[in-house]
Amino acid sequence: MFKVYVIQNSDSGRIYIGQTDNLTKRLEYHNGVKKNKEKSYTSKNIGKGKWNVVYSEDFETRKDVMRREKELKSSRGRSFVKSIINRP
Repeated sequence: MFKVYVIQNSDSGRIYIGQTDNLTKRLEYHNGVKKNKEKSYTSKNIGKGKWNVVYSEDFETRKDVMRREKELKSSRGRSFVKSIINRP
């Protein structure tokens, strides 16, 4: 099972959209619990607020999850994500 996910930084409010087959492990990397050799967009915020999952969807194949990730990163997709984040 694959997931596309949206995380938001609790301090800066920044959002990140990604996909994985293990969301728990991936979130640990984003929050600096597990170390990654590469410097990433989310690692620049380590110690500056926690990344929290605000949205996720499940998919059967990597191809489908990658297609949805691309959609969410588009202008229309970002509008959808912002509408979800700003819901009361």
